[in-house]
Amino acid sequence: MRKFGVRDQVGYALGDIGGSFVNLYIGGFFLIFCTYVLGVSPYFMGTLFLLGKFFDAICNAIMGTIPDRWKLGKSGNKFLPYISISKWILAASCLLSFADVSNWGSAATHTWVVFVYLFFCVAYTADSIPYGSLASVITNDPIERTKLSRARAVGGMVVGLGFLSFVPMFIYDSSGAVISKAFFQIAIVFSILSVVAYTGLVRLTTERIRDDKSAGKNSDYSFKDAFKVAIKNRPLIGMMIASIGSLLIINGVNQLAPIVFAERYHMPGAFTINSFINISITLVLFIIIPKLVARFNKRNLVIATSFFSIAATLMITLVTIENVYVFMTLYNVATVGLAVFVMVVWALVTDCIDYAELQTGKHYEGTLYALYSFARKVGMGLGAAMGSYSLGWIGFVSGAPSQTPEVANSVLKMYTGIPVIAFLLIIIGMGLVYNLNAKKTNEMYAALKEARAKKAAV
Repeated sequence: MRKFGVRDQVGYALGDIGGSFVNLYIGGFFLIFCTYVLGVSPYFMGTLFLLGKFFDAICNAIMGTIPDRWKLGKSGNKFLPYISISKWILAASCLLSFADVSNWGSAATHTWVVFVYLFFCVAYTADSIPYGSLASVITNDPIERTKLSRARAVGGMVVGLGFLSFVPMFIYDSSGAVISKAFFQIAIVFSILSVVAYTGLVRLTTERIRDDKSAGKNSDYSFKDAFKVAIKNRPLIGMMIASIGSLLIINGVNQLAPIVFAERYHMPGAFTINSFINISITLVLFIIIPKLVARFNKRNLVIATSFFSIAATLMITLVTIENVYVFMTLYNVATVGLAVFVMVVWALVTDCIDYAELQTGKHYEGTLYALYSFARKVGMGLGAAMGSYSLGWIGFVSGAPSQTPEVANSVLKMYTGIPVIAFLLIIIGMGLVYNLNAKKTNEMYAALKEARAKKAAV
């Protein structure tokens, strides 16, 4: 079997690129599309995001058990066949989400918005659970898993910063008004690119960790047992809390960014510049993260940078910065804790999955990842709802060509203030609950190596 290498890292990054073309586009611009083009109120959208993600979280728990129970095809692969099917459903959800149905009437439009959002939730779950679980069967080496986590983080950033950053240039005209048809046109392009990226993932990555008894007709799988393992997994619980914090920013705060630059700074194009500043910081982190992890440990690195980000985001919330360029620079530096967390989060999750294997001797990759993803979806729902509700609280008017200066200033405060809460949750999760420090992690992998060697010799 081919050894782990750059091919796997590129393939795994392509998987997150494929998902991000749809997930980040909907997460960042579905609210704007529905409020500006379809005339749906931010309160309605906030409720939909919140309830939709709880529905999505339930779908996660169900989807996670399926690969653990049944394998598709004759390849022997556990997760790749599911990704080959789900990529088409996800692409379809992107097209439906940005269909302009504003002439349908209020009741029909609201019903359609609910339908397409729930369809997207199901589609993304069917794709993201097998993809997220895939890392645990590509390799069981901690360093190689850190490389996969880094590759996944950069994959999402390629879309978030390299593609989504240009979206405002197409959805706003020269006067700052929204161009309704542009949303669907972009959705066509992103859907195609998503399918192409996932195809690359399936062809480039290799599932090396096999457990033929874990799925199929003779499976001894029990969701009840897997659930008990999960709720007793303290590191996994800590990751759930920390991830909810990170997603308050990713799915809540980030959807306010286009509004901040268009309404507060009257410069929609600043969203693109802001993204390039962010990607510059990300590229630096991409180079130095493995060395920082080797020296300080993943957990310590996340805690330290999150403390810095709490102080920094609180400062730029209390002090209003009028110059947009200064603001963009300081904001991206202030939120560096999020970039670090995103870079190492998937390596931390696979540590949690291996912790369960050490405790039980069984493989529950799909189920444990699904239960962790349950918490992520809750965080996505809370983040998206908080972002939407906050617009209603401050007097945002749906369908209006522009907002009042008071509303614009309030959006700015939400954009800088919500991260303070988010980083506090990250610190609680990683500092107080997650208990795999450097010593315990090394001891865990030494014990697993010995146990796996004995199992292979039988």
